[in-house]
Amino acid sequence: MHAVISNQGSPVDGVDLSDLEFWAGAPHRRFEAFARLRRDRPIAFFDEPIFDNGSDLVHPTGRGYWAVTRHADVTEVTRNPDLFCSGKGALSIVDLPQELVDYFTGMVSTDKPRHARLRGIVSGAFTPRQVQGITTTIELVADRLIDQVADRGECDFATSLAAPLSIEIICDMMGVPPSEYGTVLRCSNEIIYPDDVEFLPEGSDHFLAMLNAGQELTALMTDVADHRRRHPADDLTTALITTNIDGEALTQAELASFFILLLTAGNETTRNSLTYGMHLLSQYPDQRARWQADPEGIAVTGVDEIVRWATPVNWTRRTVTRDTVLAGQQLHVDDKVVLIYGSANQDETVFDDPHTFDVLRRPNPHVSFGASGPHFCLGAHLARREIDVMLRRLFTRLPDIEATDDPEWGVSRLVSGIKHLPCRFTPA
Repeated sequence: MHAVISNQGSPVDGVDLSDLEFWAGAPHRRFEAFARLRRDRPIAFFDEPIFDNGSDLVHPTGRGYWAVTRHADVTEVTRNPDLFCSGKGALSIVDLPQELVDYFTGMVSTDKPRHARLRGIVSGAFTPRQVQGITTTIELVADRLIDQVADRGECDFATSLAAPLSIEIICDMMGVPPSEYGTVLRCSNEIIYPDDVEFLPEGSDHFLAMLNAGQELTALMTDVADHRRRHPADDLTTALITTNIDGEALTQAELASFFILLLTAGNETTRNSLTYGMHLLSQYPDQRARWQADPEGIAVTGVDEIVRWATPVNWTRRTVTRDTVLAGQQLHVDDKVVLIYGSANQDETVFDDPHTFDVLRRPNPHVSFGASGPHFCLGAHLARREIDVMLRRLFTRLPDIEATDDPEWGVSRLVSGIKHLPCRFTPA
C-alpha cells in the first residue's frame, strides 16, 4: 500500500512523526509505531511540524514530507545523493534560509563538489589511525572523570561522565581551552534542545537563544583559530587552518560551522549512546556479564549494538532533485524525504530479533551513523572508541556501577538524548 498525500496528518492511525510528543522518552516507545509504518506505509506522508516554541520568528509551513522507515529504502536514498540531495537542509524538516542551513549544519547540508571539498579537508583527522593516536587522551580523560566520582558511591552518569567525556575530547582536539568547556556544553545544549526548558534561558525566545548560542561558539572558534595562526600546535584547528587541497582551504565561516557541527552531532552521538549503553547494561545483566568477562573481544559488536539501540540522531532529511519512484511511491522534484533511522535500525527483515539487546550481534548494519554513502558520519570511529574506552575503564574501576532509575530524556525532535541517569556503585 502506498501513502496518499493528505492534509489530515498521519496516514496511520495514532502515528504522527511531526508531533514533538512522539519523540519524547526512550526509543523503545516508538518501536511499535515504526513497525506499523514499515508494514502498512513504508513511505508515508506527513504534514510538517508546527512550531509553537515561544519564538517571535515565524517559520513558513511547507507542503509536507515523506517519511522513509524501511532499512532498504533508507539505504537506497543515502546511496543516491544526486537524486536525493542534502544541500537544502539535512537537519531541519522546515525550510530555513540558506544562511542558517550553512551556519548550523555546514558540511552535512552540502552536495558535491562542495561536500567533497569540505570532507577532503577535514577527513584526515578522523581516520582509524588518527583516532588510535588519541586513545591515550581518551583514557586519561575517562580516568580523571571517574576519579571525580569514585568515592561518592553514586553519580549522574549523563552529566558527570558521558557529557564531559565527549565535550572534553572534542575541545581538546580543537585546541579549545578548559576554561571554555562549560560554555561549549551550554551552547551545544541550547542548539540541540531548543524546546527543553532545562536548557533554555528563562524568558528567552527559543529560536533566538539557538542563534545566540551559535554566535558564541563562532566567536570562540574565531579566537582559537586566530591564536593558532600565531601559535600553531598539534591540534585539529591548526590542521584545518593550514590544510590546503588543490588550492582550497576552509574559510573562517566554514571552520566555525564545522566546529558547531562537531559539537552538536559528534557530542550527542557519544554522550547519548554511552549513557543509554549504561542503562541497557543495567537492564540486561546477562549481556553486561558477557561483555565484562571479555571487554576486548566484545568491544566492536557491543558498541555497535548500543549505538543501534540508542540511534542518537532520529532522522535526517533529503530533497528530491528530479521525479522518481522509491519503493513504488511516486516522488516529485523538491519533495522532502526524511530518513527515520530509529525505524531502519529495528527493521525485522534486516535484524534477527531486532528488539533483543545482543552484545554479540553480527552482522549489525545499523544506520545510526548514516547508511553507506558520502554522508556517512565522519566521527564514527571516534564515537566508537570513546564508548569502548569509557566502558572498559568503568568495568575495571567501578565494576558494579548500575543505573538506579530510568533515564530522563531531553525534549528534541532531532536527537534522542538523555539528560540524566542516576547511577550507584561501590565507592572506590
